[in-house]
Amino acid sequence: MSSDTFKQELDVRASKIKVLLLDVDGVLTDGRIIYDSKGRDSKFFDVHDGLGVYALSKAGIKTVIVTAKSSRAIIPRAKDMRVTEVYTDVSPKSAILGKIMKKYKVTREEVCFVGDDLVDLGLMRIVGLPIAVFNACPEIKQAASYITVRHGGRGAVREIAELILKSQGKWGEVIRFYEA
Repeated sequence: MSSDTFKQELDVRASKIKVLLLDVDGVLTDGRIIYDSKGRDSKFFDVHDGLGVYALSKAGIKTVIVTAKSSRAIIPRAKDMRVTEVYTDVSPKSAILGKIMKKYKVTREEVCFVGDDLVDLGLMRIVGLPIAVFNACPEIKQAASYITVRHGGRGAVREIAELILKSQGKWGEVIRFYEA
């Protein structure tokens, strides 16, 4: 497949997306987890990813966090980015797709999921647009329709937000909002 054909096919698939599902560790973060002396965890989130998620919400695209773990750091960051909904302690992740599709009245083709590691594999295989971050494990990259240029926690989600918004002709609205 030529690069032009691949880009066209990716744009067609991205233009259908109404719900973006995101893993946390390794996708919204760089995968590092820091524990303090009291056992509380800290995570590093990228501000560019946050603006990408916020732009998606302004454009009417739902974003949903689906993570196998739970962390106190996730909820305030999700709220700050205007994430639509957060599901924690989900295993297997593929089990949540039916509930999300029903709730948001979407088909598989209208759902994109971004993952990085083996716990994401089942969900990657059943959504319309599976995306792997650049530093994902080989099995996730193999299941992906697109692999980001940027690393997880380092702008990959922003890259995906721009891809979706540009394919839907909504990126100009984002630019105009910030030019005012």
